[in-house]
Amino acid sequence: MNDEPPLIELVDVSVRVRGEHLLTGVSMSVAPKSIHLIVGPNGAGKTTLLASLLALVVFDGQIIAHWRGSGEIGYVPQSFAVDPSLPVTVQDFLALTRQRRPVCLGLTASARRRVTELLHEVGLQGLERRPLSVLSGGELRRVLLAHALDPIPELLVLDEPASGLDEGGVRQLEELLQTLRSGGTTVLMVSHDLDQVRRIADHVTVLDRSIVTQGSAEEALALDRVLALLPSERNRRARG
Repeated sequence: MNDEPPLIELVDVSVRVRGEHLLTGVSMSVAPKSIHLIVGPNGAGKTTLLASLLALVVFDGQIIAHWRGSGEIGYVPQSFAVDPSLPVTVQDFLALTRQRRPVCLGLTASARRRVTELLHEVGLQGLERRPLSVLSGGELRRVLLAHALDPIPELLVLDEPASGLDEGGVRQLEELLQTLRSGGTTVLMVSHDLDQVRRIADHVTVLDRSIVTQGSAEEALALDRVLALLPSERNRRARG
């Protein structure tokens, strides 16, 4: 970790929907050029925290950004519905914001090149003409990640991006995130995989509607009461 001031600060952030407290008094900092993972049980408010950061829900408290560069935010949601009747291919989807003319009239040469580059980065080369509606869950997540990387964001926000990926896909994702961090992108990600947390996290926040603990992966996951909150650890212990 470095000693720079945080890129993002959440100060006493709370969210209440129809009288139910989804988040209560959450204060945390996200260091620049880091991989910061958020873990916790189902219903802990992890997705709500990301939605607050992206101004997708109403919240109390403050969220402060100290941008150093572009201020671009890339986002991969937990779920994304694709209308099966919509005739949109992978390359159409990725090129939508790269050219002025409608993609149904064809892609520009520069848009086509960039789509090829993006798909290579996420391990989906050769799927340019595949309809979005026939992609597997893991393939769709990779396409959404490719979309989030154009342009390269200063902050990349990911809600369980490894869901639906096989082991090879997970490792490729982790390598990509580490490359992005080295290039100056800050990653804020929700994960249920404790092994992944240990492999790549610079900082971890354990959430259960409020902050349970936070620190390095070693510090945050050292407490049995923290591990007991997490579905992956409960499943591991049940198998054992």
